[in-house]
Amino acid sequence: MTGEKAGALLPAVLENRRRDVEGALLAVLPREGAEPAALVAAMRYSVLAGGKRLRPLLFLAGAESCGAERLPEDALEAAVALELLHTYSLIHDDLPCMDDDALRRGRPTCHVVFGEATALLAGDALQTLGFEVLATRPAGDSRAARRSDAIARTARALGVLGMAGGQALDLGATGVEIPEPERASHLRRIHALKTGRLIRLSLELGALQTGANADRLRGVSRYGDALGLLFQIADDLLDVTQTSETLGKTAGKDSAQEKLTYPSVFGLEGAFLERDLALAAAREAARELEGDSGLLAGLAMFAAGRDR
Repeated sequence: MTGEKAGALLPAVLENRRRDVEGALLAVLPREGAEPAALVAAMRYSVLAGGKRLRPLLFLAGAESCGAERLPEDALEAAVALELLHTYSLIHDDLPCMDDDALRRGRPTCHVVFGEATALLAGDALQTLGFEVLATRPAGDSRAARRSDAIARTARALGVLGMAGGQALDLGATGVEIPEPERASHLRRIHALKTGRLIRLSLELGALQTGANADRLRGVSRYGDALGLLFQIADDLLDVTQTSETLGKTAGKDSAQEKLTYPSVFGLEGAFLERDLALAAAREAARELEGDSGLLAGLAMFAAGRDR
């Protein structure tokens, strides 16, 4: 199966797994109506709003790329911890003090529905729940070292050298004139930290479940870096080429807020070229892990060609 064919089939693969992912999310989230009711409602509203569930899929793809045929049943709950962490970041990213967005996944954002204070707490609670899940799944003393490694990697990916640091750099560059020689490198660093670290982490945590050796993990990380960059370049392009209705979030906000993006730095044509270069790098990294075809190549094609 070619990478192009795998990319075309990926939405169906994701849909086939969606029921298991959604079931695992329901298993780890506080039950509907639990106290404190407003906080739990805000958490569930944000997590269960839909979405591609890309990060749990990447977890599973990382495991499969390292030869996993069967993971412990509660490994899927470890995978959906990444969706909890991703959703926490979206809630905070939408707040008025950050990107100030009123639409996410086609619905009003968490702070619009529940207020800023409850939205802030919902993001905090989802982050801590994500770490709790990673600390306890998969269960068993034999997997304690892998759980510890997963927690350490996740903390680094979310912290000052990861997503939080990337968000700070993004805010610092918004509306600011970055000197021309530094614009491209600064943009790449923002994207690598803000978006790329969590995508790479998702693949790494899946690979860790298989006991992958250091060389294999480095290969998975290389692919994750390439995919993370590809995903964010595509996101930048969608912001200027698609409508809010298609995206499920407000289109054109990056330009309106004078953010540093691939179209703003390279122009639209140059941004498409950068996307194609990132796609080639991701497919080459995938080839080293799985040969000429497979799920990782399909994920790269899917990331490059998506419309939302």
